[in-house]
Amino acid sequence: MLIYILKRILYMAMVLFIVVSITFFMIHNVPGDPLTSSVMNLPDQVKANYYARYGLDKPLFEQYLRFWKLLFTEGSLGESIKYPGRLVEEFILKYSGISARLGLISVAIGFSVGIVFGIVAAIFKNKWPDYAVMLTAIAGITIPVFVLAAVFQYFFTVKLQWFPTTGWGTVRHMVLPIACMCLSPIATYARYMRSSVLDVLGQDYILTAESKGVSSFNVVRRHVFRNSVLPAITLLGPSVASVFTGSFVIESMFAIPGLGTYFIRAINERDFTMVLGMNLFYCLLYIASLLLVDILYVVIDPRIRLAASKDGRRKKAHAE
Repeated sequence: MLIYILKRILYMAMVLFIVVSITFFMIHNVPGDPLTSSVMNLPDQVKANYYARYGLDKPLFEQYLRFWKLLFTEGSLGESIKYPGRLVEEFILKYSGISARLGLISVAIGFSVGIVFGIVAAIFKNKWPDYAVMLTAIAGITIPVFVLAAVFQYFFTVKLQWFPTTGWGTVRHMVLPIACMCLSPIATYARYMRSSVLDVLGQDYILTAESKGVSSFNVVRRHVFRNSVLPAITLLGPSVASVFTGSFVIESMFAIPGLGTYFIRAINERDFTMVLGMNLFYCLLYIASLLLVDILYVVIDPRIRLAASKDGRRKKAHAE
């Protein structure tokens, strides 16, 4: 298991390096630079000092090497161009907690409710609970999150005045953003769980358990759930990262001071160091969540670990 994790970490490092490198050269190919509008009325020497401060006066490849040197020698992602004196990692540490809280709560609710909905839909196949779950799933997938946010703001803040329209700090501020963000995960997990449960319910060992008089609740709890939840677990890792990054729109519409708000500002303002540093952070989050899912796979289903062990012994015997 340790060797497997170390190999995955090595692959993660390679993917991270490739993604960050591609991002670096792509963002520097965007026409213009972040200092043009800020220094156009300044003397030439002052302009040169600004460009030298951020290394923008160097050839592109030297800037690329400067980024990695700064990261590995000082552990820094660099100074924000639009917020002089503030490091990118300071923004990440300060504002990622809000985005993480928003995203993780949404994923937790979406996963839990989606799993339950999927099981209920499969057990009551072609009956009204199944139709209700599938209708909810279709709505959750097809309705854009910004449309849902606008509808919620209109009804629950303008008409009913139950929740505040914008801001952050209390539980009431969290209700509408989380409600908007968890609908899509609920729909996704419900669909996958329904299909997986229907497949498991047709297996011979389920029929054997039912013929022995095991109650339906125990059949679902002991046999169906554990064997059907794996496809949903596969989606859990990408969901964590996608909901985390997908909070950009919600944070903007509800004026939530999260990391996504500053990421969008950095893109619009062409803040190279901010975009690159935050992209590295999001990429790291995504691939780390995939590693966590792989580990959960082995924990939930020991057969995967057993199969890997047998495969390793088979290769070793073949080599001998």
